[in-house]
Amino acid sequence: MPGVKLDPIDRKILAELQADGRMTNVDLSQRVGISAPPCLRRMRALEEEGLIRGYHADVDERALGFDVMVFAMIGLKSQAEEDLEAFEALARSWPLVRDCHMLNGEIDFILRCVAPNLSTFQKFLTDHLTSAPNVASVKTRLVIRTAKREPGVPFELLDQTTSV
Repeated sequence: MPGVKLDPIDRKILAELQADGRMTNVDLSQRVGISAPPCLRRMRALEEEGLIRGYHADVDERALGFDVMVFAMIGLKSQAEEDLEAFEALARSWPLVRDCHMLNGEIDFILRCVAPNLSTFQKFLTDHLTSAPNVASVKTRLVIRTAKREPGVPFELLDQTTSV
């Protein structure tokens, strides 16, 4: 939402919730330096504006037995808007696909997929992904390890700008 004006308190609320979405409103209000009732009002306003989309646990896939993470780069036969939207809807329906991003350039989409093992991913790849309508090419890259995975946005950069 470009153009949304946030004051320093709103930015602090967002940064604190991004770091710990489970804190109580009282704890949040103390961290941002305002009393609980206005803090709750501000938080609800940020939710209504769509700046807070939800609250989620950061689950460790590997600890739960999802040992395989793969990035799949998808090329489509047609990039007509209806075909792009159809592929996006299909990607949203596949449980193994955790992220789907449309790109510019040679690759149309990149998917982040998780699976409990390589054979499960391979079955998904052959039964669903490569045989999906409008899919021209699929290139996959198996993740060996993840050095950084940081959800959200770097609020420290917002503090350096005056346009937000």
